[in-house]
Amino acid sequence: MLSRKRPAIIVGLLLLAFASFVYTAPQASTQKNRKAVPAPTPQRPPTLTLDADTQVVTLCPEAESTANPRVRLKAAGFSPDGNPIRYKWTVSGGRLEGDPNGTDMIWDLSGAQPGVYSATVTLESGPEGDPLCTAFNSTKVVVRNCPPPRPICPNVSIYCPDTVATGQPVTFTASASGGTPGITPVFNWKISAGTITAGQGTPTITVDTSGLAGQPITATVAVEGYNLNCTASCQTSVPAPILPHKADEFGEISRDDEKARLDNFAISLQNEPGAQGYIIAYAGRRSRPGEGQRRAERVKAYLVNTRGLAASRVVTVDGGFRESAATELWIVPPGAETPRPR
Repeated sequence: MLSRKRPAIIVGLLLLAFASFVYTAPQASTQKNRKAVPAPTPQRPPTLTLDADTQVVTLCPEAESTANPRVRLKAAGFSPDGNPIRYKWTVSGGRLEGDPNGTDMIWDLSGAQPGVYSATVTLESGPEGDPLCTAFNSTKVVVRNCPPPRPICPNVSIYCPDTVATGQPVTFTASASGGTPGITPVFNWKISAGTITAGQGTPTITVDTSGLAGQPITATVAVEGYNLNCTASCQTSVPAPILPHKADEFGEISRDDEKARLDNFAISLQNEPGAQGYIIAYAGRRSRPGEGQRRAERVKAYLVNTRGLAASRVVTVDGGFRESAATELWIVPPGAETPRPR
């Protein structure tokens, strides 16, 4: 019984194996064909850099401008796949000059208001109208107004005389030129001595020098309005008055004592070549008229004939009468007032 069924089983198994072969063979062929078609290569993104030659633009009036309101922009793109690339530019203010599809542009910001502005460049790679990839980059520029000009002191000069006569007023005069334009200068004066009697706040002042004999006066003017220390100074001397000085005085003394005193007087005159000698002689109350003049002439004769003084350097004065006779010897420097009998 089993022997009859064995051939039938074998035949069935063979038919099943053949059917499986027929089914899987085309499928394997299809899979083999699919593996033979290469997959598309993915596109690599391009790179893009953007540089500006400045980040700050200062806008000043044309006559004073030292800044350039034009910014140079330079883009550099690269496609690793070698695709053609194109550039597109936009700015938030100002205007662009140059090829809008190029790599170099001039960004003119003249006339822009103070603020922050941006420039953007877009890079497209691949066919025009159907770009495969894009890249973006941007830069910012600050626009600011020109700062106010730095204040500048004017050139300040001041004039004052070297000397002024004792008790006479002295005038100081200042001038200011240049400096920050549009400022009206105010002249503020200070003096080291004396009193300003007129002109404070103006270029010229008058100073009272009363009681300042022998003192210098320093005048300093500050030119105000520039918020700076704009000053100048000068000095005037008020010389002390030149006064005669009494070298000696004697009454009725011996002739030898008188000669000794006259010798000393002659030496003093010789030590002051420009000075003059004054002899004021007084007669006693009981003396004869003209006695004072005779005493003065006797003294002068000794000084000229014995001591060798020039007669022109010795002046005699009849002082009149006193209770007792006396002789005064004076040295009078150039410019000094002459002594008078007392």
